[in-house]
Amino acid sequence: MTPIVFTDLDGTLLDHDSYSYAAAQPALDALRRAGIPLILASSKTAAEIAPLHAALGLGDWPIIAENGAARLIPGAAVSDRSIYHRLRSTLDALPADLRAPYRGFGDMDDAEVARITGLPLPGAALARARQYSEPGLWSGSAAGLDAFLAALGAQGITARRGGRFLTLSFGGTKAGQMAAIMRDLGRDTAIALGDAPNDIEMIETARYGIVIRNDHGSGIAPLAGEATGRILRSTSPGPSGWNTELLALLGRLGVTEG
Repeated sequence: MTPIVFTDLDGTLLDHDSYSYAAAQPALDALRRAGIPLILASSKTAAEIAPLHAALGLGDWPIIAENGAARLIPGAAVSDRSIYHRLRSTLDALPADLRAPYRGFGDMDDAEVARITGLPLPGAALARARQYSEPGLWSGSAAGLDAFLAALGAQGITARRGGRFLTLSFGGTKAGQMAAIMRDLGRDTAIALGDAPNDIEMIETARYGIVIRNDHGSGIAPLAGEATGRILRSTSPGPSGWNTELLALLGRLGVTEG
């Protein structure tokens, strides 16, 4: 068995309010001592993830950015925004009645993104430095949302619901990127952790999944794998739940530290 861990960030490894991962430090240390790769998989941009990746000492391990729209090597230049601009152009070409209820990050300034996310202004600027996807808020009806998504789907754009935002992209999922990284690194046992609907596919595809309690959104409904113990569910939210459940799973799998 050669494990590898994939984790969502906001509300999972990072506390929903403070963005701290301090409560997860014992499990982070255990992964490091055991030589188990930790792959950050988030709706965040590469520019947002890079400082955290460095702070965690994750070296050359790849990252999954923008809700699975991209798999990147740390330090890669964040300059080509052509896909993002094409996405925005397609979005803006929709009929006004479909377009109006969706307010994406590209429709906001740094101050507004900071207000709705709780990020500091510099962090909000990094969140808006998008290359592949567009997160946003939907304020219309359910029927309007169905029509909006159908119109975008006809243009090859898919949508993923996270804890707070509806994220649009031309494809790519956390689960798909997870499989590619496992092939690249020669790992055979994926452990995936997440707290929101956009993490479900990754959690269900992994050999072992951990659903982190979400007190700030819709969370994740019961999954089939929970009945067999393949998918676990934390009783504590955020990094505290992340730490407890991951340490317990590593112990159950007999993972020994190097």
